[in-house]
Amino acid sequence: MKCRKEEIGLDGSIWFQKAQHPFLGGDRIALLEKIDELGSINSAAKASGISYKTAWHLVNMMNNLSDKPLVDRMTGGKGGGGTVLTKQGKKVIEQFRVVQDEHRRFLDNLEERLGDTKNIYQFLRRISMKISARNIFSGTVEKITKGAVNAEVILALHGGVRITSIITNGSVDNLGLKEGTNAYAIVKASSIIIGQDLHDARISTRNIICGTISKIIEGPVSTEVDVEIGGGNVISAVITHGSSEKLGLREGGHACTAFKASSVILGVS
Repeated sequence: MKCRKEEIGLDGSIWFQKAQHPFLGGDRIALLEKIDELGSINSAAKASGISYKTAWHLVNMMNNLSDKPLVDRMTGGKGGGGTVLTKQGKKVIEQFRVVQDEHRRFLDNLEERLGDTKNIYQFLRRISMKISARNIFSGTVEKITKGAVNAEVILALHGGVRITSIITNGSVDNLGLKEGTNAYAIVKASSIIIGQDLHDARISTRNIICGTISKIIEGPVSTEVDVEIGGGNVISAVITHGSSEKLGLREGGHACTAFKASSVILGVS
């Protein structure tokens, strides 16, 4: 199994990654250990504090991304079937624990030399993300309101700006989101509308954030508009050249950004 460390955390957490897909982390290793101990995905899910559906999803994901299956599901038989770890599954747990121990020693040594490493780790995690979306914001989950299928999640950014996202309840559970959790809001520049004097506008778009235009990059077809919204945050929008001219946008001028809550993707480290 080819793997590499994807994340560095103060708790010694590591991730094995295959290609560009996060593969195994401490929470998934813990689930595998519970399956090995209890012989049932249902029992392992309860012991791990996750739903049965989420556990099945994680098992399928791990089996799909592994060169060899880590979990084997047996049906029928004297005991009515069950779930067991394969030889590869047990080997992966052993390998993960060895890497985790070495990683912990590395962090202990680093903390002795640097002192408090929390801020530098958080910064490194932010700048190491590779994603095509133009807008990535770091914040804290302020409120989660769950409905029958979807949930509204409000993320408070530095400087007091709030971004609202609509995601599925399953995504909330899979990401482990709760009030106080650190998370990222990701919005494509093409999903953002630029307007003026939208403070009191009656439109269905959930996110309306106003600020000062810090940069305009004109093109023959499209124009990129960067709007400073406070707290060091800048929202970038890509609009047509004609719209930019019609609005009379200029650097230093006032502008409002608007985007749907359904256009906001949430992520966690």
